[in-house]
Amino acid sequence: MENYLKHKNYIGSVEFSAEDDILFGKIIGINDLVTYEAASVKELKKSFIEAVDDYLETCKSIGKNPDKFFKGVFNVRTPNTVHRRLAILAEKNKMKLNEVVNKAFDFLINNEDQVLN
Repeated sequence: MENYLKHKNYIGSVEFSAEDDILFGKIIGINDLVTYEAASVKELKKSFIEAVDDYLETCKSIGKNPDKFFKGVFNVRTPNTVHRRLAILAEKNKMKLNEVVNKAFDFLINNEDQVLN
């Protein structure tokens, strides 16, 4: 079961406000905050598609890249025991720690449904 929306390689979150009795979300992985809302799932899907299309058209008209820029560098906090085991694994395989971690990331991305669900 997917709890997100997809359109033109963009992902949208799906949330529910019990207080307002409304569904809402935001486009993920873009440079700006673009939200959408609706009273039903069908309307939310339509609102998301319109939000993506409008955002892309606006970015195109002003010459802006819509996709958020990622440097490819971030800190990962892990227990020292895991860090040690990964460092040993890397050394045994004559690899850098980053290579081992990137292989793990590739595995996770390619097996998301089996690993995270």
